[in-house]
Amino acid sequence: MSTPTPRFLDIHVLQTLPYSNVNRDDLGSPKTVVYGGTERTRISSQSWKRAVRHQVEARLGDPAVRTRRLVGQIAQRLTARGWDADTAEHGGRQVVLSAAKNGIKLEKEKEGEAPATSVLFYLPVSAVDTLADLADQHREAVAKESTKKTPKGVLPADQVVSVLRSRNATVNLFGRMLAELPSTEVDGAVQFAHAFTTHGTNVEVDFFTAVDDVPKENDRGSGHMNAGQFSTGTFYRYANIDLAGLLRNLEGDSDTARTLVAEFLRAFLSTVPSGKQNATAAMTLPDLAYAAVRSDRPVSFAPAFEPAVREASGFSASSRDQLSKYAGRIGELWWPGSTVAEFHTGIDDKPSENLGSHVPGFPDLVEAAAEAAYPGNGS
Repeated sequence: MSTPTPRFLDIHVLQTLPYSNVNRDDLGSPKTVVYGGTERTRISSQSWKRAVRHQVEARLGDPAVRTRRLVGQIAQRLTARGWDADTAEHGGRQVVLSAAKNGIKLEKEKEGEAPATSVLFYLPVSAVDTLADLADQHREAVAKESTKKTPKGVLPADQVVSVLRSRNATVNLFGRMLAELPSTEVDGAVQFAHAFTTHGTNVEVDFFTAVDDVPKENDRGSGHMNAGQFSTGTFYRYANIDLAGLLRNLEGDSDTARTLVAEFLRAFLSTVPSGKQNATAAMTLPDLAYAAVRSDRPVSFAPAFEPAVREASGFSASSRDQLSKYAGRIGELWWPGSTVAEFHTGIDDKPSENLGSHVPGFPDLVEAAAEAAYPGNGS
């Protein structure tokens, strides 16, 4: 029987956060979700994905920018090259006008600010530099057009769009949507779930004061009073990677694909969102990580915690047991042979019988999973 082809990689994590609020709602409270009839604390996928994206870019030295302020970014670069401020801003506007005049709008700017685009661009930082280069090459035409009441695009549209199609590592991983310029869109290879606690939680209110170090005479009060909202819990976190999709985005470069898988897994395991961290320092590591390379489809284990974990002495150990039990039952229900490889590691001394091979630590899990995803490309 032939070895099944790796098509998807699942990463499951249980992670306990102490008193914290790493991702709050519009009222400043920890986000929540009702699941299985029980209210849980939730951390949005956008929040944790942003932390992961920034770490991948930092480690690879390949930054991207997602912004509606592309005009201002280009203008800054042109000003640094000796353009006057007004013409430099028109240089930034020209990129938008030349790319998709009727699709991408410029919003009315505040005085002294460059206009924002109606959409978020998501580009490698190097692409912004290239767009500034392109404007600089047509400096005379840009200056001439800037004097007109209704300027038209004077930059070569095909070159502008070609730059806007450029990608870096995280664009290939997470994808890019820009309906106004469909040719720049990239199908994301990563699905990233919202994290939620495996058990019920209650939001706690912390009343606090800040003392004024230079008080008025006979002033015994505080300089500031307010209240913050926090919670604690053991979170189930999940994401998956479409291995074939990532390979398509990279035009078949399996070595780079393997590197991106490894960097994504490392960032998924090591990051924590930044909300309220200066006040709580909730910089924990996962209690358990389980990676599975599959040949058929991704599988989330979120239903393992639809019945909330209830344990008076703590939730972490009980959550690990509940996840392992659920994984074992799914293994019995699902088609045999669909799992190509699976690995786990965590704080428990003994391995779990339902989570594949036990490896000593997180570096071993990342390396083993990346090798199983794209075999034969290890160093």
